[in-house]
Amino acid sequence: MSTLTAPSVGTETGQPTLAGKYLIIVLDNEGYGIAVLKVREIIRVQKITPVPQMPNYVKGVINLRGRVIPIVDLRLKFGLKAEFTERTCIVVVQVKLTADQSVQMGLIVDSVEEVVVLTPEVIAPTPDFGARLDTAYILGMAKVKDQVKTLLDIDRVVAPETIQAIAAVG
Repeated sequence: MSTLTAPSVGTETGQPTLAGKYLIIVLDNEGYGIAVLKVREIIRVQKITPVPQMPNYVKGVINLRGRVIPIVDLRLKFGLKAEFTERTCIVVVQVKLTADQSVQMGLIVDSVEEVVVLTPEVIAPTPDFGARLDTAYILGMAKVKDQVKTLLDIDRVVAPETIQAIAAVG
């Protein structure tokens, strides 16, 4: 197994490079990339225990080998249709709460496509959609096999206050 490194600082610009390995997931027929270093495992959808007073996209928690893992439906979080099929699965990721604290959580996705290695040449910065649309959770856009994939900053996908609320449950 090859060793992956954290994003490095480019020598010319001083900006972090987004190049590396990404797991491509599918939400409502569109591809999104999650850094492989954030992914812990991919599991089948199982019984989810609801938790009262959570946002509608927080489906509840599961017991994963003795650990309580909060489950977020990424499709609902992004305002997409959320139908369960035989390919629907949960991607367990490590989400950073603070500089020295993180939590595992599951993301319900339509399906998982593949792992791709992205070079800096195929990654473009996030387009400016205007001030009314929050794109803080988008790292950039990548061209993969003549299709554009949105690269997600999984630490920012769920608002920090929501992560802390569900982490308190776990």
